[in-house]
Amino acid sequence: MRAVTSAIAVLALAACNTQLPDSAAGDGFDSYADYSTHREGVLQGAVSAEPITAAPSQDVVTEVTGAPISAVESSDGAEPPGAQAESHAGISDEQSFAAVTSRETIASDRERLEQQREQYTVIPPEPLPPRPGGDGAGIIEYALSTTNPLGQQVYKRGRAVAPETLARRCAKYGSDDHAQEAFLKNGGPERDRFGIDPDGDGFACYWDPSPFRLAER
Repeated sequence: MRAVTSAIAVLALAACNTQLPDSAAGDGFDSYADYSTHREGVLQGAVSAEPITAAPSQDVVTEVTGAPISAVESSDGAEPPGAQAESHAGISDEQSFAAVTSRETIASDRERLEQQREQYTVIPPEPLPPRPGGDGAGIIEYALSTTNPLGQQVYKRGRAVAPETLARRCAKYGSDDHAQEAFLKNGGPERDRFGIDPDGDGFACYWDPSPFRLAER
């Protein structure tokens, strides 16, 4: 009886040690533990279920943009602004130190100064031509020969002349210069034939000799 019981126990143990089939075989995993770990990662979104393949490499092309060809190519016969030579025919560059030193030397300066001295001409002053009329009683000479100011009496006169009358007489000459010329040609300043120097200063119709005197100085 004991022997039968022992045989049954041996058979039961042998049945328990029978190798179970590997359900993960053929899936690319070495063991069931590796498969379980991968499965848990897929369920949790940590590992992609699809095999990861490298994306095909693509040549990166950089788009180059620029000005149109019409803007790059110069027009027929036209030169770039920098290539055009500056032309200032009417402007002297004598004040430019760089321009002068590039073409002038001490010898050239000396030669130029000598040429300027040879061309220099001194024109002596000449006497003024006689005034038309030829009596020598010009108003300029008369102004320079007098010293009394305007309005100071020098010559004796007769009765007084009203300002309105004097203005009417002086208006006939057009200007005080013409009145003074006529005054000197007709006996002035000693005589006042036309009554245009009533104050006796020698200046007809308030003619002023001051500008001529100042010019002489």
